[in-house]
Amino acid sequence: MRPAAAVALLAALAAAALLAEHVWAVAVVTAVLLAVCLRAPRGRRRFYLLGTAVSAGALFLLTPFIETIGSHPVWTGPIVPVLGQLDVTREEVTSAALNALRLAAVGFAFAAYALLLDHDRLLQTVRFARPAALATRLMPTLERDAAGFVEALRGRGMEVSGVRGRAALLSPLLASSLERGMNLAEAMEARGYGRPGRSNVPRPPWRAIDSAGLLVAGAIVITGKLWL
Repeated sequence: MRPAAAVALLAALAAAALLAEHVWAVAVVTAVLLAVCLRAPRGRRRFYLLGTAVSAGALFLLTPFIETIGSHPVWTGPIVPVLGQLDVTREEVTSAALNALRLAAVGFAFAAYALLLDHDRLLQTVRFARPAALATRLMPTLERDAAGFVEALRGRGMEVSGVRGRAALLSPLLASSLERGMNLAEAMEARGYGRPGRSNVPRPPWRAIDSAGLLVAGAIVITGKLWL
């Protein structure tokens, strides 16, 4: 499938998850996107899946204590100054599950976009989204840089572990990404990027599966509000 059609399909699934009002429907979309993400290499997908799971789990745990809806209590807690009585209702749990699954669906859609798509081909076919595609294309490079920094520190007898150890990598990663961005900008300018009259790489042919992907994406967005 062409990257443009794949992006449209992933965006449609994410939009369907955001528009859906039933927990089961969002859960189905989330499961489909998770299955797609599991096709990526295990070492690369771990960061995306873990980050999405932690974010969605935190949202699920915090939402019942932030919202105040429903009249069917599941748990009644103590009275806290300023906040009042802490309680959890069945409606709050349902709302928390719905919002957490929505966040997970969007996170998995982005993970599939970052891990499985050919961003070089996407840069060729989707001109209006080139800045976003170019930025996403650099994410695997940052992952390789982080792995290289970890190996270099281990070679010097320093073990990188825990949140504090990972946070120490932010400064060299930021410096290397800024330097790479400057080099990329100079290379693009030297090759005439954005100037009129430049040549284009031949585009790959449009296949039936690409058209089918776009049709499915359109159908999901148009009918999603009705059946979800």
